[in-house]
Amino acid sequence: MFGSDTMSDTWHVVLAEVDFPEEGKLAARIAGWSVLVVRTDDGFSAVNDRCTHQAALLSGGKVRRGTIMCPLHGARFEAATGHCIGGAYADLRRFDLRIAGGVIEVAVPDAPPGPHERPVEV
Repeated sequence: MFGSDTMSDTWHVVLAEVDFPEEGKLAARIAGWSVLVVRTDDGFSAVNDRCTHQAALLSGGKVRRGTIMCPLHGARFEAATGHCIGGAYADLRRFDLRIAGGVIEVAVPDAPPGPHERPVEV
C-alpha cells in the first residue's frame, strides 16, 4: 500500500445503503480519490479504483465471489483486503468504510492521490 503513516483521513458520505446498486459496485470520486465501493456476501469494502498493473479503472470490471476483476487484463483482487490473487501485481489501496445510520461512509486521505494512485481514464 502506498501512503504515509502520518497522513490523516477524513470520512465522506457516499450514499444511503438502500440506494446501493444491485450490480454490487459503485465508483465514486471522493476528495480527488477514485474509490470503488463493492458489496459482497461478506459486506461492503472500498478500494482505490485503479488496477496496480496498468492503472485501469477497476469499476469497469466485474465483482464476483468476493473478487474484483480488472477489465483490461483480468487481474483479480480480493474485495475485502485488496490482496492480488490473480497475477503478480501489488495489492490495492484499501479505504476504511463504515455504515452509520444507514449511510455508507468512506475515509480517504486528506492529501490528494499521487500519480501512482490515480487511474488512467480514457
